[in-house]
Amino acid sequence: MHFFKKMNIGSLDIGDYLAIGAIFSATDSVCTLQVLNQDETPLLYSLVFGEGVVNDATSVVFFNAIQSFDLSHINSSVAMQFFGNFLNLFVSSTILGVLAGLLSAYIIKKLYFGRHSTDREVALMILMAYLSYMLAELFYLSAILTVFFCGIVMSHYTWHNVTESSRVTTRHAFATLSFVAEIFIFLYVGMDALDIEKWKFVSHSPRTSVGVSAILLGLVLVGRAAFVFPLSFLSNLTKKSSYEKIDIKQQVTIWWAGLMRGAVSMALAYNQFTISGHTQLRGSAIMITSTITVVLFSTVVFGLMTKPLVRILLPSPKHNSNMSSEPSSPKYLTVPLLNGQDLEDNKGSSNFSHPTSLRMLLSTPSHTVHHYWRKFDDAFMRPVFGGRGFVPYVPGSPADESLLQWQQ
Repeated sequence: MHFFKKMNIGSLDIGDYLAIGAIFSATDSVCTLQVLNQDETPLLYSLVFGEGVVNDATSVVFFNAIQSFDLSHINSSVAMQFFGNFLNLFVSSTILGVLAGLLSAYIIKKLYFGRHSTDREVALMILMAYLSYMLAELFYLSAILTVFFCGIVMSHYTWHNVTESSRVTTRHAFATLSFVAEIFIFLYVGMDALDIEKWKFVSHSPRTSVGVSAILLGLVLVGRAAFVFPLSFLSNLTKKSSYEKIDIKQQVTIWWAGLMRGAVSMALAYNQFTISGHTQLRGSAIMITSTITVVLFSTVVFGLMTKPLVRILLPSPKHNSNMSSEPSSPKYLTVPLLNGQDLEDNKGSSNFSHPTSLRMLLSTPSHTVHHYWRKFDDAFMRPVFGGRGFVPYVPGSPADESLLQWQQ
């Protein structure tokens, strides 16, 4: 607010400034995730992945909560109502997505017409996912958050209830649709970047547009660092072992992973600063063009620098051909997950092949929240809704032997 008022870019109220904060909070961690190795740095990969998948949905929910309030006169009661609305949107959207995912799993598992047919199974999975989106729009909830949690539940239950051919089909179908949608969005952003209407307002004052873009990019860098490093410091205070702590190189990687901005930022900017698809105010035009500039610059420049930066900060360990070498994963993830029998059986074995830390974490979890959830899931949820190991063998549907061995 301090910088923009001095630059005199137009009439922006407090709601617009809060919306700008929500717009540039949506990160795009795809570039960093493609470079990180899940087996070599499981903790870092989980942190970046977990933040990336939830961050966009949270930004959209926060943006919707901002638009539903009159923020011209902010006081304590308005602030409490705002955060109450935010929590209501978040929780309601999550519950709706979970219920839609469980419904799809139950239908495919129990109803005969939905099973043993690839066409019907794939159609049901797609339509049930789309149903969650439509229900969220009907009840004025966050559709992106609902679809996200519906996808989590469907991957845990529904996907294991279908035949092997349906699994392969859905995996490639959704990957293809996602890839095409992402290409279309960035193609639209690139074509819209040359829209004459918006640049008419900017052409008279190019320095203002460049200044706004530079300020936004600088605030993204500073704001990202203001949260990553202090939160990492607080997290390290609660860890006793050095393997559990997030070192400075990992913190820099996490900070860098959230600098890229993508399609969600563009969509929110158009939602906030356009009226009936047109930009009629100078301030709105400058904000949209600046958002396009930040998205393109962060995607191209920061994206190209991601791989060299990760190679410098996190060099891959040199593996030798000896199978008895130490696992590349941190010891705090692997050692506690082996039970006593496994340790004794492999104590004198020099050719013991260590499984990846992620597989060990899923198959023999330690006594954490995840451990108790797995016990509850195996006892109550998966017998009703299906899932890996809880679906009877269907002739003509070859079971995945690796998954069966893994489950055993």
